[in-house]
Amino acid sequence: MPKPDAPTKESAKESAGRPAGEHSGGSAARTLLRLWPYVRPVRTRLFSAAFVAVLASCTGLVFPLVLKWLVDGPVAERDLGGVWLGALLLLLLGIAEALLFGLRRWLVARPLASVEAAMRADLYRHLQRLPVAFHDRWASGQLLSRGTTDLMLLRMFLAFPLTFLVVNGATIVVGMVILVAQDWALGLVLLTPLLPLVIFCAYFEGRYQAVARRAQDQVGDLTTVVEESVLGIRIIKGFGRHRSQARAFHDLSRTLRGTELAKARLLAAIYAVIMALPEVAIGAALVLGTVQVADGDLSTGTLVAFLSTALALRWPVESIGFLLAMSQESATATERYFEVMDAEPETSPVEGGVGAGAEAGVGIGVGSGRSKSGAGGRARSGAGSATDAGSATGPGARSGSAEAGIRFHGVRFRYPDAPPDAPPALDRIDLHIRTGETLALVGATGSGKTTLTALVPRLHEVSEGRITLDGADIAEMDREHLRTLVAVAFEEPTLFSASVGENVLMGAEEAAGQPELARALDIAQADFAHALPQGTDTQVGEQGLSLSGGQRQRLALARAVVARPRFLVLDDPLSALDVHTEALVEAALRRVLRDTTALVVAHRPSTVLLADRVALLSGGRITAVGTHQELLRENAEYAWLMSGAEPASAREEADDMSAEGETAR
Repeated sequence: MPKPDAPTKESAKESAGRPAGEHSGGSAARTLLRLWPYVRPVRTRLFSAAFVAVLASCTGLVFPLVLKWLVDGPVAERDLGGVWLGALLLLLLGIAEALLFGLRRWLVARPLASVEAAMRADLYRHLQRLPVAFHDRWASGQLLSRGTTDLMLLRMFLAFPLTFLVVNGATIVVGMVILVAQDWALGLVLLTPLLPLVIFCAYFEGRYQAVARRAQDQVGDLTTVVEESVLGIRIIKGFGRHRSQARAFHDLSRTLRGTELAKARLLAAIYAVIMALPEVAIGAALVLGTVQVADGDLSTGTLVAFLSTALALRWPVESIGFLLAMSQESATATERYFEVMDAEPETSPVEGGVGAGAEAGVGIGVGSGRSKSGAGGRARSGAGSATDAGSATGPGARSGSAEAGIRFHGVRFRYPDAPPDAPPALDRIDLHIRTGETLALVGATGSGKTTLTALVPRLHEVSEGRITLDGADIAEMDREHLRTLVAVAFEEPTLFSASVGENVLMGAEEAAGQPELARALDIAQADFAHALPQGTDTQVGEQGLSLSGGQRQRLALARAVVARPRFLVLDDPLSALDVHTEALVEAALRRVLRDTTALVVAHRPSTVLLADRVALLSGGRITAVGTHQELLRENAEYAWLMSGAEPASAREEADDMSAEGETAR
């Protein structure tokens, strides 16, 4: 299925910055035209279906002509054979009309299901390629409603309103020609409501589009509340907040109900006018036609045919109201769909097509770089291998060179949605993690530790400066390749509705099997997996909530180390472990850290002791770098973070510890 044209940066910014519930202001027709790249592959069947529907509808207009012939001919002349012939003609016309409409339905069913499936697949792939900053801004319920409800509306639009706007329009034109041809005076009477109807529909179009957009956005908000309530059911029950959640849901439901009632009122007004004006015109034509028949100026058959044709046109005219309403809802659904599709995905100068970006996004999203055979993600035989350093990242920086390892060069980062006058989240970060070294990153809550770790696998893009891996600028590396080199484990572990083994092996190359799985589980001290009902084939359930927090964290750590990554980024990976399990994990993790270059966010002294050096992050800047003992003696803030004491007393305690050490020596 061909993809729509690539969005410009300007359109992406406009759509991303548009408030919920506010439509773009463009016409519905211009918005719906954006569906053409998806419709184009099935256009032959859709055009054929429209032609068949027009033919079927126009077949219905032959009925009044047959009635005219029957009334003025066989009925007036009491010709029984002619009456039977007319009845047979009407029967054949009815069968032909039914078959044609059935053929139309058959023509559109399969291609429209394909269009919906292609749009949903494109949306999912695009969501995988969008940066983390996008997902931070958008509620999951809004994205979910775009991939389900909105696409269902678009399929219904292509199947019914789009076709029948054309069919009914053609039927009205043909019917009016027949009416005027039979009697031009009566035809003009029926044409009288046309101009008021056009003005009225144009007036209500904008109002209905705004209300329809607001209703669809509110459905997304309601979906978000339901999703959060299901995922957070333990918190809701644990704190007894089911009543407050029910009230929140009830309030949103009432708001949506009010919006839907506003839509109903607008539709009622549209229907009232669209149905009333043609009925008045038909009544006037009936009175005028009856007078003409009485005066002998018009035959009875002609009047019957005229009124039959006018009544046959009632459905095409009256249907315009809800067809336009459905078209407006489809236009807002299209607008909402392309608000996501217009958002600018992750790109790089050397990055490939959709598949590469999507797969990279999936790999990093589960908490690890996804290693592929031959992609440079093989295990190293030892720390600081000069050959590996050169071949894996490009420029060939050797382990002893100034560029080897992970290096931050004057890095500054500001969140895209931050106010212009707000200070950057990270400012002038200069940091070097040498090949084979483990660096612990320590800082107070909100200092920017998690943000800094997210820059290495390019979950966020640096605003200024650059980050290099063995001398290679990550901004110039293909994301898929980068994420085979860098594995990550987040503080909040995310597990999927899959088996334990599948969750862990998401971080490995596709050929990985039981040996790699067993090794990773052993390192993460996650041997509990073997004791589960089906062992490592046990399904963990949505979000892994069937496991404890410590178990989920250990599985996330196993996923990070299963591929023997060259670079490892761990965001407080042991926070949910008890003291004894933490000690076992640390002992096993030391073996892994000897063979990799690692950046570890740490909050506890026990985790810090895994590192060769420590960097203190304060207010978005690196304020001190050294060993754990050096920073304890020389930096009051670090001593305070490690001890929990006040800064002054922490410094005194560190001085006392240093003095005691000197006395002992």
